[in-house]
Amino acid sequence: MQEATFLILTALADGSQHGYGIITDVPETRGGGVRLRPGTLYTALDRLSADELIAVDREEVVDGRLRRYYRLTPAGTRRLAVEAARLQAHAAAALRRLNLEGGMAT
Repeated sequence: MQEATFLILTALADGSQHGYGIITDVPETRGGGVRLRPGTLYTALDRLSADELIAVDREEVVDGRLRRYYRLTPAGTRRLAVEAARLQAHAAAALRRLNLEGGMAT
């Protein structure tokens, strides 16, 4: 799974959000190190929607512009959980090899 996809799904794990909400949530998720650009976001949202990992939750007009809110589907929730577990297992293996699990290497 691409990092942008993982971050978008993670942002939606707390509940539905519109595009700008996702863009502002991603740096918080990553500790400020990653910035998601609108072009990347909306291309990914279209793909994730086509893959049925997310769905439109609702739409509203704000200041004359359409604001579309997205939510995770059950398939999206499962996919995010599988990917999070996979990343966690890889991180644990790396920490074991570095002798960092349970304490810092000396």
